[in-house]
Amino acid sequence: MNGVTDVILAITVLWGFVFIYAVMASMDFGAGFWSMVYINNEKTKATNIANRYLSPTWEVTNVFIVAIVVALFSFFPGATFVLGTVLLIPGSIILLLLALRSGFLVFSHVAKDYEKALTYISGITGFLIPSFLILVLPVTHGTFIERENGIYSLNAAELFSSPNVYSFIGFAVFSTLFLSSLLLADFSNVAEERHAYLIYRKNALVSGPLSLVMAIFIMLTLRTEAPWLYDRMMTDLPLLFTSLLMFLIAGVALFLPNKRLGKRLGKPRLAVVAITIQYFLASYVYGRAHLPYMIYPDVTIQSGFTDPATFRALFVSYIVGFVILFPGFYFFWKMIMNDKRYIKQPE
Repeated sequence: MNGVTDVILAITVLWGFVFIYAVMASMDFGAGFWSMVYINNEKTKATNIANRYLSPTWEVTNVFIVAIVVALFSFFPGATFVLGTVLLIPGSIILLLLALRSGFLVFSHVAKDYEKALTYISGITGFLIPSFLILVLPVTHGTFIERENGIYSLNAAELFSSPNVYSFIGFAVFSTLFLSSLLLADFSNVAEERHAYLIYRKNALVSGPLSLVMAIFIMLTLRTEAPWLYDRMMTDLPLLFTSLLMFLIAGVALFLPNKRLGKRLGKPRLAVVAITIQYFLASYVYGRAHLPYMIYPDVTIQSGFTDPATFRALFVSYIVGFVILFPGFYFFWKMIMNDKRYIKQPE
């Protein structure tokens, strides 16, 4: 029984890291994209708002992708071997894009003569990274993995001809734009930048419904390409409807009265909270339906699990680490999203 509990704890920790990174990285990548889009628009401070949010957060976001890799390798070495084999090329592309983006984000602040060019590069790579990262999910459905003589390989031709895969990519792109628009609208609201707020609110109202459409396409294509997963998700249909309700609450929140700057519409903080809950519920349904498979049908959480004694030692170290780091994360986000001395600093 303790072994089962250990495995559930391990996969919960890993999925928690994945969820936190998915939300934070979407906001981070999207902010870089919006900074690029509005860089030549001198009538708005939308780029300044995006850069002010992006500057301190991208390094914190990268902490969680490191935590995901370390947790996956430490807790589930069996699954890591298979994923590392089949995702060698996509994973290498992701690492290259992350390295390029991180490097150009650094140099965009010191190489002023090339600031626009560097901003374009960091914005484009930030737009591409979610498209490649999301590929991990359909790959774990098992449809695109071939096994011969104990050797796993990825059928790239089948992968990139799958409607389900393109539904996932579309969802990643529009979710990135949607989540970042909501957060930057909230950021603009606190900064009392009316024009920037209206721009990001409009972007959220456009990208939000598109992300929902892509989520529906995922379910429709999942029904034919991975019916085992679709059927399991349908058993949690009430939670999926609750997730949809949170999406509608977020949409309504963007039309509620807000008196901070005159007659401006919307309560973006409420929308951000509602959407975070929505994504949590949807990811919980997906993750629960995926169990016990990490890679269908060959690798389960039990077969890929590390030695229980090793897990317990690692789990204690994770708990101690987060007890130390959590206060720092809390004060960091409190400053970023609430401290007007930072948010309204002069350019």
